[in-house]
Amino acid sequence: MAMTDPLGDMLTRIRNGQQAKKDSVLSPASKLRANVLEVLQREGYIRGYSEDESGKHKALRIELKYFEGEPAIKYVARVSKPGRRVYSGSQNLPTVRNGLGITIVSTPRGVLSDSEARSENVGGEVLAEVF
Repeated sequence: MAMTDPLGDMLTRIRNGQQAKKDSVLSPASKLRANVLEVLQREGYIRGYSEDESGKHKALRIELKYFEGEPAIKYVARVSKPGRRVYSGSQNLPTVRNGLGITIVSTPRGVLSDSEARSENVGGEVLAEVF
């Protein structure tokens, strides 16, 4: 059966991997997923990611990050879903936990965090919230 929300699937794999205290998790590869992981790495929520070509299909190995035994990502949720897309202008981007978390936004300039999108004055599709 075809997957309807690949990005939501990756976020769920990260959430489940951190609850199970895994060092890393695998997720099927795509450009959008790699760009979202790049933002998570820049903001310090994951240690890193790499392309894994051990199987038949390309996959992304995501190295999870912990701080004093607790996951670095306390909360991750998909905002814009296939059944209900959510768009926001640069001035109306949502803040997560009074600025302690980030919103990941797909803009014409690529996938950016909310603070990067505000500084570049671009809006777009609100993909996910991370805290």
